[in-house]
Amino acid sequence: MCWAGRMMLGTFSILLVLVHAAAACEFGPFPYRATGIVCRMTKPAALLLNQETAQVIQAAFRNAKFPNITGERSMRLLGRVAYGLSNIQVNDLSIERSEVELKEDDAIHISIKNVTALFKGTLTYGYAGAWFLQLFHSVDFEIESSIDLQLSIDLMCQKEQVTPDASDCYLTFHKLTLHLQGDKQPGWLKQLFTDFISFTLKLVLKREVCKEINAVAQTLTNFILDLAANFVQDKDIIVDISLASDPVIKASYIESHHKGLVLYKNNSSMLSDSAFSPSLLTESRMLYFWLSEHSLSSLAAAAFLDGRLVLNLRGEKLQELFEVEDTEVQRKAVQMIFQGTSYNDSVAKVWSLSQPQISLQPEGTVVRSLVALEVSILPTGEEPLVALYMEKEITVTIQATYAEKKLILQPVDSSVEIKVFKCTADPSGEDSSIQSFLQNMILVAGIPEITSSIGSALTSLMNSKRLDLFDIINPEIITRKGYIIAQLDFGFPSHLLLNFLNKSL
Repeated sequence: MCWAGRMMLGTFSILLVLVHAAAACEFGPFPYRATGIVCRMTKPAALLLNQETAQVIQAAFRNAKFPNITGERSMRLLGRVAYGLSNIQVNDLSIERSEVELKEDDAIHISIKNVTALFKGTLTYGYAGAWFLQLFHSVDFEIESSIDLQLSIDLMCQKEQVTPDASDCYLTFHKLTLHLQGDKQPGWLKQLFTDFISFTLKLVLKREVCKEINAVAQTLTNFILDLAANFVQDKDIIVDISLASDPVIKASYIESHHKGLVLYKNNSSMLSDSAFSPSLLTESRMLYFWLSEHSLSSLAAAAFLDGRLVLNLRGEKLQELFEVEDTEVQRKAVQMIFQGTSYNDSVAKVWSLSQPQISLQPEGTVVRSLVALEVSILPTGEEPLVALYMEKEITVTIQATYAEKKLILQPVDSSVEIKVFKCTADPSGEDSSIQSFLQNMILVAGIPEITSSIGSALTSLMNSKRLDLFDIINPEIITRKGYIIAQLDFGFPSHLLLNFLNKSL
């Protein structure tokens, strides 16, 4: 039910997934009002994600379009000297280290130390008189640089969504050395140009690199927001993850609060004041998701209205269901229901007759629903014959786990009460052994099969949204009265970021 995207410039991009578009970016006086989903990313996650900063910064340097630099200066004896630097390119870029800091109620600060880069290009110069009339020369140049980069990422409301502002960007130059035609020894020409080109070059590098970092940040953000929007939508069912309040930045975590309303065919659920409190989440794991009972119930209601709570069983699955035990009672019941027809020529349909009622408790997720079971025999060339129809009220407590990229739903407590029973072989309903067998079969095999099928369907849905591409470590799904907490650590799939940068820039 939850989602996460994890690409970033330093740290902020994952936050942008969590702080998806707010309709107006204006909130009421209550900080947690109408909150159905809360996401918290802690400092360990920020430190891990910050390791990917180098990839983004390198992409920004490589993708920066450095303009030609021109200027002139009057020199004693030489007269006026005009110059131009063109075809500037970046080679051999490396980053020593990157650090991230969460400033409480402020911004995300990223410090990138010792960015070494080799700039190459062509230097053209001429003397005395108009540039285009006088003799000029061209030489290749290299510029060795060592730079520290400081970024302060603010979150702004723009075009009805929260966007990053990385314009607070500073470059500090520890080294900027000019070499002409590969000559590493200082000469009169090198000395002449180094002094008055350096200042202009620093300004250009700062402007273009910072501009490109902001552009890459926005490109990543748009990509992630598209992923997030796609993840919480499947056909007519959409989860509204717009902000319920301003995001919170603390020294040890970043937290965002979302409406969590479920939209189905333009109809929205209603959410009262939130039961969320910051004390419900800790800081020992990298990533947390808090999901309210209302949001989960609304998803179940939408799935019911959309006709998704239907399961058809035939063949081996049907045989496993009805032959869960080998007893005389079982054999008699199967013979009476199927009348000698093979499982391949029969089908069992199970569906929910009413909207499931969801209650979150410490023991697990309690689901109550009126469910129908219909067994039909499919004679060759004839209309299907309904051999069995029954309605039963089922209450089941489910515990959820996520392992090996699969969502596993395990029933731990179940009860069944038969409300309607019709069997072709026992129209009077006098043979209680059939009902007794069916009730036991539903408890022992039917409910586990249904929950397993729902878990598989949800796994397929999440994997279709690319969740399986991420390395989720030791996830825990914890139910409490009125809410669920999913907490996990993760590893970052660097190849996804590299592929994105190579395709997009």
